[in-house]
Amino acid sequence: MIVRKQSPFDWGYTAITELDGRHKEMLLDFGILKIKAGEEYHCSLPLERAWMLLKGKITFIWPEGRASSERRSCIDEAPVVLHAPSGVPVTIKAESNCELVVERCRNDRIFDIRFYDKDDVKTEVFGAGVLQETSNRTVRTVFDGESAPYSNMVMGEVINHPGRWSSYPPHDHPHPEIYHYRFFPKQGFGISLLDEDPFIVHDGDTSLIGPDKTHSQGAAPGYAMYYVWMIPHLPGDKWLPTTRSYRKEHTWLLEKEVKVWPDIPAIME
Repeated sequence: MIVRKQSPFDWGYTAITELDGRHKEMLLDFGILKIKAGEEYHCSLPLERAWMLLKGKITFIWPEGRASSERRSCIDEAPVVLHAPSGVPVTIKAESNCELVVERCRNDRIFDIRFYDKDDVKTEVFGAGVLQETSNRTVRTVFDGESAPYSNMVMGEVINHPGRWSSYPPHDHPHPEIYHYRFFPKQGFGISLLDEDPFIVHDGDTSLIGPDKTHSQGAAPGYAMYYVWMIPHLPGDKWLPTTRSYRKEHTWLLEKEVKVWPDIPAIME
């Protein structure tokens, strides 16, 4: 389903999914945090937490350290993230007006706080050189079950190039997943395809993807589509980079040096 952005996000925290409330089937707290320049936000919740800076200049402060960074564009620049275990007090100080994505889940494991600056995030280009470049996208993985086995969740982001597809070929997995969208220019739009149901998505919308539901995305020509992706691990089943089940009828698209029309003739049967 799609959660529509009804109006500009308010200052402070806006909840979109809740562990014990709205959309609890997603198994994550997810929301948007906006802080005015010069103000601070304090958090010591008994939950694993991650804050991803979408835009602004910020300082994270915790008992053993502090870190500052700035992000002017979520399209052109890699993310800035603080990842903290349950209960550790964190202060977020806005050096300018800031907007952040917040992801939280239950996790009793104790681990060291990790600050990810832009150079710490794995960035890859998927889809290059195949399918006539129609599925080119930039994938930035902050942490997942492989790089952070102590975590109970995954966080990353995708830049869906204009007029291209992502989360492609169509695939699914047993873990629920959340996509939160932004566009450049802001009036842009795209399509979130959930199984056989297409949904138009706009800046600030969120797609809630249920377990085992196929999900693919497309950006309208002329518009870059950005989305944060967040996944909870399941008991005994961590999400890994290999945790994707491609729909059988589309697996031929994964073959090495696969050719598609017009490289191969369309012979009518």
